[in-house]
Amino acid sequence: MATAADEPAGPQDHNLTGIRKNASTEGPTMSQTMKKTIGHRGINPTGETTYKKTTSSALKGAIQLGITHTVGSLSQKPERDVLLQDFEVVESFFFPSEGSNLTPAHHYGDFMFKTYAPIAFRYFREMFGIRPDDYMYSLCNEPLIELSNSGASGSLFYVSSDDEYIIKTVQHKEAEFLQKLLPGYFMNLNQNKRTLLPKFYGLYCVQSGGKNIRIVVMNNLLPSDVRLHSKFDLKGSTYKRRASPKEREKTSPTYKDLDFMQDMPDGLLLEADKHTALCKTIHRDCLLLQSFKIMDYSLLMGIHNVDQACREQASEEAVAGAVEQRRPQKSLYSTAIEAIQAEAVSMGSEDTEDRTGGIPAKNAKGERLLLYIGIIDILQSYRLVKKLEHSWKSLVHDGDTVSVHRPSFYADRFEKFVCTIVFKKVQLKTSPSKKRRAVSHGPLKKTGGSGPPLSTQTSTSSQPLSLQNQPSIESREDTEVDNVIHSGRPDLLPMTSLPSNAVGTTAETPDSSSSGTPEISSSNSVKLDVNKLLSKHMERSTPKRAQLGTLEERAEDVIS
Repeated sequence: MATAADEPAGPQDHNLTGIRKNASTEGPTMSQTMKKTIGHRGINPTGETTYKKTTSSALKGAIQLGITHTVGSLSQKPERDVLLQDFEVVESFFFPSEGSNLTPAHHYGDFMFKTYAPIAFRYFREMFGIRPDDYMYSLCNEPLIELSNSGASGSLFYVSSDDEYIIKTVQHKEAEFLQKLLPGYFMNLNQNKRTLLPKFYGLYCVQSGGKNIRIVVMNNLLPSDVRLHSKFDLKGSTYKRRASPKEREKTSPTYKDLDFMQDMPDGLLLEADKHTALCKTIHRDCLLLQSFKIMDYSLLMGIHNVDQACREQASEEAVAGAVEQRRPQKSLYSTAIEAIQAEAVSMGSEDTEDRTGGIPAKNAKGERLLLYIGIIDILQSYRLVKKLEHSWKSLVHDGDTVSVHRPSFYADRFEKFVCTIVFKKVQLKTSPSKKRRAVSHGPLKKTGGSGPPLSTQTSTSSQPLSLQNQPSIESREDTEVDNVIHSGRPDLLPMTSLPSNAVGTTAETPDSSSSGTPEISSSNSVKLDVNKLLSKHMERSTPKRAQLGTLEERAEDVIS
């Protein structure tokens, strides 16, 4: 699947105009050349794009008429829970060119419009906060914009005028696979609305001239009003994963895996929380795709270089204008930053980030970037044709490097490539203040001699364990002694200076000494601690020496 930014609207229109001019001036030879098709997509002698020999203008008109009618008729049905049989319902409406009691007249020729699982898709749209009138207004109020770059699939792409939705033509097998996928897709959306997987809002079919043209409506990943300086389609494989010379000549080329590893060998740097959220989302999505036996999907990524846009005066004005004209998103969880369960952080262009939903990142040069990402092309199952393709490519090349592979291997390779090579976590530097705090709270260094560290110099075998573990006893000395002196009772010892377990040890000293065990009395330790405490304060204040002497004598009497 592709998005609006597979080729920007402006350059695409310019290229298409050039094609039309060439087709009209070169004569029959050029007309024959332009008739060459890619898949079902081609260009008729007048220069207009066709799909299964139906002109693009007729197809766009039929799509808008059909969606208007089906959404309007669906609004008349009562709200109810989705049932299992709702996923298999197909509604058909006939649109004669002369009109009928239910359909308007038109000039696109008679056609049949089919709607697949209308109740289920209505529920999907409601889950993402899309109102029926907004959905119909976005797709049908103004003409759809055709994107000329179809890629290798040969599909047609249209984008809504408000840049909200993408309409893509799909093959019969893809539409059939999506129908089978709907119940599981429904379950996944109920469990987690934040995902990088495509968000399908409708599946339709236009039947005209004996041909069935199936289309799917999805969210638009890459906003067309934000200039993308580079764009990548990444699968995690290396076999023929380099943009062709023809692709590189385009105004907005789509590069591939080998191009990314060559141009950005250091990857894209994300903050720790965003990198974790992104990898978590990709892991969850890959597990789901693997369970459905889906492979050959890609990560579509558009990169907007904020600093480069600021350096270019014209680009800076264009970005500023785009921000002012940017319409709010009608659907929930549709931006990249919402899909990975992270919040945008200001990078100096807060308005651009808030309104476009890009993921802030940096490249190896330190330039600020906005990333727009999503997983595309998920309607490729590992069927017999894909198995044969993998077997054939494995004969001529390393089987682990080709794009087509079994779903489990493909998911692991894709996840590792994205989370380790494409996106990397920023290594944050510790601030100087944190370093100072770490040093101050760390272990004390040794003094000039070869003795033990300062933290162990006062802890000898003669001290009880209870006194060794006292937290910062010296820091409480001043307060305790001052409390004793100012209370007017210097004959009383501070209650907090002697722990309860120390008293118990003092009382048990005669028993331990009588047992013959060589142990120094804890009273000596207490006396030593009190003497040290008193001597320190005697040096500070001369008038207090007499009182401190009395306190020392009474302390000795009490301890003895």
